[in-house]
Amino acid sequence: MTFVQLIDYETTHDAEMSALWEEWLRLTEGKRTVTREVHGQDRENPTHYVDIVEFPSYEEAMRNNDLPETRRVSERISGLCSSGPRFVNLDVVEEVTG
Repeated sequence: MTFVQLIDYETTHDAEMSALWEEWLRLTEGKRTVTREVHGQDRENPTHYVDIVEFPSYEEAMRNNDLPETRRVSERISGLCSSGPRFVNLDVVEEVTG
């Protein structure tokens, strides 16, 4: 079953956050279990972001979260947030495309 994690946060450190994301991608190449990621910015509040991260399963998401690289980068990201990050863990029960 597909699993989706929403990451909701606010930051004024856009460039640093992007650099950390790129660093994480580089460090976890061949190890990460993320199958898709969407990065969204709130139109009404430009410091508010939501990332939608998809995994093959809850177990794979937890394996990804347990990577030492994920833990290190996550701590640094948290330090750049003025609010959050708040995580919402969702089992996908229905998916409609098109």
